[in-house]
Amino acid sequence: MRANKVLPRSESLVLPEVINPFVHDLQLTWWEKLQVAIMSVTIAPIRLVSLCVILLLAWPVAAFAVAFRSKEEKEQIVPVRGWRRRCSGRLLEFMGRACFFVMGFHYVNIKGIPASDIDAPLLVVAPHSSFFDVLVFFVLKNGLPSGVSRIESAGTMLIGTLATFTQPIWVSREDPNSRQNTIKEIKRRAQSKGEWPQIIVFPEGTCTNRSCLITFKPGGFYPGVPVQPVCLRFPNRLDTYTWTWEGPGAFTLFWLTLCQIHNRFEVEYLPVYKPNEEEIADPKLFAKNVREQMTKCLNVPATDHTFDDCRLMTYAAKLKLPMASGIVEFNKVNKKLGITFEAAKAMLEKFRQIHTGKEGKITVQELAEHLNLPVSEALEDVFTMYDRDNSGTIDFREYVIGLSLVSEPANTEDTIQLAFQLFDSEGKGYLSESDLAQMLHNAFGMNEEGVRKLFQQVDKDQDSKISFDEFKAYAKQKPEYAKLFMTYQKLTNSANSEQPFEEQIDNDAKQKQD
Repeated sequence: MRANKVLPRSESLVLPEVINPFVHDLQLTWWEKLQVAIMSVTIAPIRLVSLCVILLLAWPVAAFAVAFRSKEEKEQIVPVRGWRRRCSGRLLEFMGRACFFVMGFHYVNIKGIPASDIDAPLLVVAPHSSFFDVLVFFVLKNGLPSGVSRIESAGTMLIGTLATFTQPIWVSREDPNSRQNTIKEIKRRAQSKGEWPQIIVFPEGTCTNRSCLITFKPGGFYPGVPVQPVCLRFPNRLDTYTWTWEGPGAFTLFWLTLCQIHNRFEVEYLPVYKPNEEEIADPKLFAKNVREQMTKCLNVPATDHTFDDCRLMTYAAKLKLPMASGIVEFNKVNKKLGITFEAAKAMLEKFRQIHTGKEGKITVQELAEHLNLPVSEALEDVFTMYDRDNSGTIDFREYVIGLSLVSEPANTEDTIQLAFQLFDSEGKGYLSESDLAQMLHNAFGMNEEGVRKLFQQVDKDQDSKISFDEFKAYAKQKPEYAKLFMTYQKLTNSANSEQPFEEQIDNDAKQKQD
C-alpha cells in the first residue's frame, strides 16, 4: 500500500479537536420519555400558566417606568435614574427571577465574587448556549444589567417593553454604521465610572454546545476597560437547554425543560481582568486572553470557529449537504490562508459540484468524475494531498486547505503555458482532439469517449480546436488539473530521471526575465 503523501503543514491547520460545536444530539431514555409524558399533563402546564401570569404582571411595571422617561433617557443620553431604577428595577429583577423559578430553576449556584460596576463595567459571559442564559441577568448583585439587542426587539409586544427598561444597546442590521456605533456606545457607557448599569456581552456571538469556546468577537473589548469573565454551566444530566444550529428547536427545548423536576444552573465569577497597554491597543488580543482564562475555568478547549461557520452551515443545508459540512474553523482559515467568507462560500459551491452524494465528503471516484478522468496513480497522489487525516475521503475543510495550498499555487500562468506546450507537441498554437487523446491516454489511461467529452467541455466555441485562452479558462475553473499534471510529470521524471516539471517552469520563468 502506497504511503500517504502529504504537504508540510503547520500545527495550526490540523483538524480541530472539537469537530462541531454547533450541533446538539438530544437522546432521551425510556424513563425520561415517561417523565416528560407525565409532566406534560401535570406540572408543565401549571408552570407555563404561572410564567405567563408573571410576565403579564411584569409588563405594566416596565411600561409605567418606561412611559415616564425624560427625553434624554429615551434617547439613552443619560441612564434611567431615581425611583424607576431603584424600585421598578428591583421589582422587575425579582419577577424575572420568579419566571425562572416557576420553570424549575429553583436556585442558582453562584461561585466567585461579583465585581462592582465601577471595578468591572463589562461582564463577559460564556459559553453562550441557550436562551435560558438570560437567567444571568437576574442573579447579579448590582441590579439589572444592560445587554446588546437587535432594534427589532423593541417593537415586540411584552418582551420589547421589558427589554427597553434594561436600557440595552440597540443594534440595527439596516444601518451600515451600526457596528461602529455599538462599539462607541459600549465604550461611552463602560467609561462612565458606574453611572450606567453593567453591560453584559456574549462575545461568542452565537450559541454553541458548550464543548468549547469559539472565537470571541472583539466588540466588547474595544473600550479597553476592566472586564469580569462570567462562566455559565447547566449541570443537569439531561441537557434540555442547548440550542444550536443543528439540533432540537426552541419550543422543544423549552417544553422539555418545563418537564424537568429541577433545572440546575451555575454562575462562576472569575477575577476582574485588567488589560495591559498591549491589550488596550489590540482588542483581539484582549479578547483572546480573556477567553484563555475562561477555558481554564471551564476545562474546555478554545477553537477558531466563528459565526461565519454557522453561515456556511446554513448555506451547506441550502446546497443539500449536511449542515456540519460547512464548518471549517473560519477564523483560522481566514487568518492563515486569507480566505474571505465569500470565497469560502464559492468553494462550498465547487465542493457541491464535485460531491454528488449526501455524506458531505468527496471520494476519489467523485474527484475523477469531476475532472473527467479515470482514477490513476497521479490522481490518487493529488487526492492524498487533500486528504489530510488519511480517511479516504475529503471533507470541506480539507478541500478548502487543499485548494489553497495544493492546487491554486500550482495553477500559475507558467504552469498552464508549459502544460499547453506538452499537449501541443507540434507547436501549432492550438490543440486538436487527437493531441488531447494521445497525452491523456498515456498519462491517465483515458478512453476515447472520456477524451471526447472533455474536449467538448474545453472547446467553448465548438470549432474543433482548443486555443490557449480556452485551455487557460478551463484550467482556472478546475485548478486541480495543474497539480495533477505536475504530479504526473514528477512521477514520469522520477522513473526516467529527467528534469522535474517544477524546474522546467523555473527555467522558463528565468528565460522570460532574461
